[in-house]
Amino acid sequence: MHAPLPPRSVAIVIGTRPELVKVAHLVRILGPAAHLVHTGQHYDAALFGRFLTELGLPEPTLLDGVGGKPRAVQVSAALAQLDALFAERPPLAVVVQGDTNAALAGALAANARSIPLVHVEAGLRSHDRAMPEEHNRIVIDQLADVLCAATADNRDLLRAEAVPAGRITVTGNTVVEAVREHLPAAGERAALLAAYGVTADRYVLATAHRPENTDDPAALAAILRELASLAAELPVLFTVHPRTRARIEAAGLTHLLAPLTELAPLGYGEFLALARHAAVIVSDSGGVQEETTVLGRPLVVVRRSTERPEAMAAGFAELVAPGREIGRAVRRRLAAGPAGLRRLAEQPSPFGDGLASQRIAVLLAAVAAGRAGHEPDLNLAA
Repeated sequence: MHAPLPPRSVAIVIGTRPELVKVAHLVRILGPAAHLVHTGQHYDAALFGRFLTELGLPEPTLLDGVGGKPRAVQVSAALAQLDALFAERPPLAVVVQGDTNAALAGALAANARSIPLVHVEAGLRSHDRAMPEEHNRIVIDQLADVLCAATADNRDLLRAEAVPAGRITVTGNTVVEAVREHLPAAGERAALLAAYGVTADRYVLATAHRPENTDDPAALAAILRELASLAAELPVLFTVHPRTRARIEAAGLTHLLAPLTELAPLGYGEFLALARHAAVIVSDSGGVQEETTVLGRPLVVVRRSTERPEAMAAGFAELVAPGREIGRAVRRRLAAGPAGLRRLAEQPSPFGDGLASQRIAVLLAAVAAGRAGHEPDLNLAA
């Protein structure tokens, strides 16, 4: 029987709710060995506490003075505190997920202290240098000791950047198990739709939060006008991120919300339930591009580029710019009718089989146990 990893010996650094969702199952697999560290990049005490409860996770160590700051300040503030944390009690390994400022800070802190770094969701590339996340991804992947690529395409992109093959494993994306685990049962979903007064397959669900859309008043107005136009034909549920609301108000665009059904930020299960039965989803979110492939629903992605072309290639999503093409794309999907929805429902997700967290835990246990000087226990419970 191999020795288990010591309590709180694996630091899992996050800064946003999407990261929390994607590492939740891994945290549960690791059990007491996991030490969740939240940089506070996006932090709302009430909403974050709700997510912790919903996902069944322990209270994290919360850093201070990071949220709401410019990118360089976020990274430097988080880096300084993480370095102090890792100096006081060096973890056996550090895990970061995705491409946030929190992930970059975690990677730099691990590298500075020569702690093995595991990057979950490695190898994503938009080839758009205007995206801060693209720079974060590239730096993290160069620093990582273990790169957990979600797809074979992600692995191939890493190899093209001369990342050694021995550092890369195709694990699948942890979003698959997250969606399967947290999608409410059919009865709960039906009750939620009834509460919002909508009918399955007869409404649009929309989100918008990326700076390229919200910080440009012309782009934001174009998105809201198209959603308002669609709302004349069927209900449009618009989940309004606090940052998006502030930009709408600052740009004097509040009147464009009138035809829409505004929703406050939702719990993860609630969002999945609404997405599962939407006729079409409109979003600029990276995570939603993955989640809709598991739910089998069509997505219109309002962005200039994407780091998840697999969703496009598999027919789940299409990429459009803010403006008239949003409405055209949505109406094309609506015209496909029930047959189009059935086709997507039968299509497997390109992001894996729902075992990514288990595979990552095995890799992580090997790395951490090797650093601790004993053989890993790779018989981890799901």
